Amino acid sequence: MIAHLTGRLHSTGIDSAVIDVGGVGYLVGASAKTLASIGPVGEAVMLHTEMLVGEDFIRLAGFASAAERDWFRLLTGVQGVGARVALAILSTLDPAELSRAIGAQDKAMVARANGVGPKLAERIVRELKDAGGGIVATAGGAVAAPKSASADAVSALLNLGFRPAEASSAVAAAEEELGQGATLDSLVRLALKKAAK
Repeated sequence: MIAHLTGRLHSTGIDSAVIDVGGVGYLVGASAKTLASIGPVGEAVMLHTEMLVGEDFIRLAGFASAAERDWFRLLTGVQGVGARVALAILSTLDPAELSRAIGAQDKAMVARANGVGPKLAERIVRELKDAGGGIVATAGGAVAAPKSASADAVSALLNLGFRPAEASSAVAAAEEELGQGATLDSLVRLALKKAAK
């Protein structure tokens, strides 16, 4: 799996960029917000990435921040939300705005994105309300950064084949039971038990 790309921005399109890494150009799908923030063509750039694999394709999606990538994973875990719709949502709402919308159950805000109707927006806010895994808005509206052990535990479950929403929910439940100082090993073990129920 490719976790990030560091290279030179070769070109940008409406919904993608080409990153030149050591003479190899990687085509990376990206949100409008990421494309606006990565800087001018020819400059050095680093994007967090998610590899998308289907029956007849392998694609990369790129993100200016790890928080945006984490929201992409959560969004694509919702039934009916593919990579294109998730990127459309992230083109409309940055991670902090999306976190506030999910926390407030504001489906109208999510429905502003292209390709997101009222029913899908409602499903997104309902399913992700408790599945933020450390990136959902805190009571004050700020975005809580993912704790490294819980973020690593979510990543471990994703690598085992769990859907993003399932992995985040199981790790959040395990962290709640074990407390903030839980080790990665104990978090993963308990999260696996929670996910199996």
